[in-house]
Amino acid sequence: MTTIDQDLEDLAAEFELLGDWEERYRYVIEMGRDLAPLTDAERSDTNKVRGCASQVWLVTEPQADGTLAFRGDSDAHIVRGLIAIVLRLFSGRRPEAILRFDAKAAFDTLGLSGALSSQRSNGLAAMVGRIRRDAELAAAA
Repeated sequence: MTTIDQDLEDLAAEFELLGDWEERYRYVIEMGRDLAPLTDAERSDTNKVRGCASQVWLVTEPQADGTLAFRGDSDAHIVRGLIAIVLRLFSGRRPEAILRFDAKAAFDTLGLSGALSSQRSNGLAAMVGRIRRDAELAAAA
């Protein structure tokens, strides 16, 4: 299994190959198309992420090995892509690794902070906040 920092480096290299942000947006949208859809039952109020302009649902599944698996979905194509990035970085990690990771610095590294609207940036922060909250709960258990 790769580390969260290795996955960030890989993502940054993929983004660098694409050049401009128009190509990167298309790539992010394509990443979102690869997400497995959530069931209607999983698209519940409990799984809904607050603070996102679009509809966003995030499912957290604690694993037997102590890691947390995340699955997510949205009604907006670009947001599905952002979810795919977040899941690539955080899913399958131990709570301690999630809590140590500086997501804001990671998004700066990827150039997302400057490329997203303030609404999308706030939504991305809300997703990470939810993941961190779930990691804190798992670490305390």
